[in-house]
Amino acid sequence: MSQVTEKLGAHEVAAWLRRHPTFLKQFPDLAATLVVPREEGPTASLASYQLDVLRDKNRELSRRLGELSANALENERLAVRVHQLTLALLRQDSVAGTLSAMAASLEEDFHGDLVRLVIFQPVPESLAQAPWLQSMPSDSPHLAPFRDCLADGEPLCGRLQPQKNALLYASQSDEVGSSALLPLPGVGLVAVGSRDGNRFYPGMGTLFLRMMGESLAVALKRFDAAD
Repeated sequence: MSQVTEKLGAHEVAAWLRRHPTFLKQFPDLAATLVVPREEGPTASLASYQLDVLRDKNRELSRRLGELSANALENERLAVRVHQLTLALLRQDSVAGTLSAMAASLEEDFHGDLVRLVIFQPVPESLAQAPWLQSMPSDSPHLAPFRDCLADGEPLCGRLQPQKNALLYASQSDEVGSSALLPLPGVGLVAVGSRDGNRFYPGMGTLFLRMMGESLAVALKRFDAAD
């Protein structure tokens, strides 16, 4: 079977393009690679199109670069705050001091509207009246809504179920729009509530939350060893 090969010359290509003036809109990458004389005349419109395409790409790249820079700066600030929190926890010489330092940092440095800690050990006498702290045994039936997250130790971000909010925030549960919940297996729960329903959301990064939880757990274990 013979094979027929059709060869198109420059004039045929030019004629076809004249009949299809919108062809390059379908292939903007091709338009950007064409070499066009920089002179007055009909070719000026194609050169302008190429420049428009390049300008659009540059604007998009600049936007992405700006987002990356902003994210990097925010991550750097968070890393510094987590480091400062870890140092503050390790400076404490009691369970009460450690818990208080954690709560204060979450409220002041991380701008939590409502900070709550639930621990699986007795509340230190000096913190008996602290509204942000409560104690209950790890097998308490009140903790049933938290069983799964306590088992896997994964932070949760978003709008919590009403029964979870009720346990954590009690009479102020209606004020909470979203939460960052940090389960600490064997230790307890740490919750940071926000009145903004969009402040914490599913899928947001939880690396720094994990680091904060690990710092608190290690700081509290020092006193277990001392006992």
